[in-house]
Amino acid sequence: MIKLSNVSKIYQSGSTEIRALDQVNLEIKKSEFAVVLGPSGSGKSTLLNLIGGMDVVSEGVIEIDGENISIKSAAEMEKYRRDMIGFVFQFYNLIPSLTVRENVDIVTSLTKGHLDVDEIIDSVGLGERKSLFPFNLSGGELQRLSIARAVVKKPKILLCDEPTGALDTKTGIRILKLLKETAKDHGITLIIVTHNS
Repeated sequence: MIKLSNVSKIYQSGSTEIRALDQVNLEIKKSEFAVVLGPSGSGKSTLLNLIGGMDVVSEGVIEIDGENISIKSAAEMEKYRRDMIGFVFQFYNLIPSLTVRENVDIVTSLTKGHLDVDEIIDSVGLGERKSLFPFNLSGGELQRLSIARAVVKKPKILLCDEPTGALDTKTGIRILKLLKETAKDHGITLIIVTHNS
């Protein structure tokens, strides 16, 4: 379970204090599907970065399965991100010189207990495109590839930051359905942030 207790994230911009998050309390159960809606600049990405261990809280506590990640060392946070978290971003962050299969396979060298690379690629509908490079793929295919790459490591939590933001509505709906089905099939807690309702 993910539990945030009175979590705040404060940034300094000169003498101005910016509260990206202010006293947030939230609980998300294991294998649950949660959507965080809000306009640009409302702290949605900050929330994901804190849960994902990419940033640290200014105030409050974040617990994952009862463990306070707010007090972990840098090395412990790196292990937490590697073992527990999968990220899917609006912009795909793929390696252009690697094929579809290689982009997914590279993640498995960093993790233990990962899923089968070819099965995951097939499950996102890219089985016939394994030998292609990212520049040969459509926007929807690129996003499916980034989902496969995030899921193959078998994360406990999958964090998606505007995963449909660069896609047309029809493709976006398919991507959301794929995310939900993939998370359900593998018992992954799924959190999506978006400005779209």
